Amino acid sequence: MNVQLSDQVLLNHYLSGDRNAISKLIERHSRRVRDYINMMVKDRDLAEDIFQETFIKAVRVIDEGRYTDNGKFLSWVLRIAHNQVIDHFRAQRQNKAVTEAEAGYDVLGSLRFAERTVEDAMVCDQIERDVRGLVDLLPDEQREVVMMRYFSGLSFKDIAEQTDVSINTALGRMRYALINLRKMIKEKNMVLS
Repeated sequence: MNVQLSDQVLLNHYLSGDRNAISKLIERHSRRVRDYINMMVKDRDLAEDIFQETFIKAVRVIDEGRYTDNGKFLSWVLRIAHNQVIDHFRAQRQNKAVTEAEAGYDVLGSLRFAERTVEDAMVCDQIERDVRGLVDLLPDEQREVVMMRYFSGLSFKDIAEQTDVSINTALGRMRYALINLRKMIKEKNMVLS
C-alpha cells in the first residue's frame, strides 16, 4: 500500500533527522515551482539557478526553525520563488536598465508594428522608460500587481495566490495602480503616443 505522506508529515520526518524526507518534499513540488519560475524568467538556465536558490533558501529557513506550517507549503515555496525572481530582476536593473521590450513585455500593450522606423522605436522606448519609471513610484502592493500582471503575464487568480490575498483585493490593487498611473501621467503632462 503506497500512502502519500502529507507535506507536514514529511517536514516532521525531516526535522526528526530523516534527510530523505526533504528530497521527497522538493521532488513533490518541483514541477510546479519550476513551471512558475520558467514562466516568470523565460530562460531555462536562469530558471534552474533560481529554482536551486529557492529550495536552498526554503531548507535554510526550515533548518533555522523559522518555518511555521499552515498547510500551505507549496504557496510558501512559490512565494520564495517569486521573491527570488524579483530579486534577480532588481539586481539586473541595477546592473543595466532593462527596457520592458527586452524583458519580454510591453506595459502599454501597444501594437508591435511589422516595420517600425527608427523614430518609432525611439519614441516607444522612451514611453516604456517613462511608464516604467512611473510604475516604480507606485506603492509596493500596487507595483507588485502591475509587475506580475504585465511583466509576468499572470492571471489575477495566480496573482491572488502568490500574494496571499483574494482575487478582489488583487483586482482592487490593479485598479488603484491604474488610477495612480493616470494621475501621475496627467500631473507630469506626459504624452504617451
